[in-house]
Amino acid sequence: MSASDGKMPGWNLLLRFVLELAALAGFGYGAWRLADGGLIGGAAALFTVAAVATIWGTFAVPGDPSRSGNAPVPVPGWLRLVIELLVLGGGAAAFAWAGLPVVGLVLGALLLLHLAFSLGRLGWLLRH
Repeated sequence: MSASDGKMPGWNLLLRFVLELAALAGFGYGAWRLADGGLIGGAAALFTVAAVATIWGTFAVPGDPSRSGNAPVPVPGWLRLVIELLVLGGGAAAFAWAGLPVVGLVLGALLLLHLAFSLGRLGWLLRH
């Protein structure tokens, strides 16, 4: 595995998967808090999580070695990178905004760790 082929080590793929799940939880919790909880908050959380997950899974770079390689809606690498930063960073920010700043900070730090060890993939994205 070379730095330029866009592949990531298994532990970093696992970290990204955990960050993806945490981001969805953060968006859901933030939506629930924004709607003041209850049934409306639950509906807002479900809608928000479904929307974010749909965006995450739909827009992809064809042949991305860190994903299945499939791209339901092909996008350039720079746009996929923006989506990833908005989703993963947004989930951390949502936790912080919704009253769990420590969770937000931990997720933000883990996102920076993930990115620091993803330089090969980041370069791959920017070239495709």
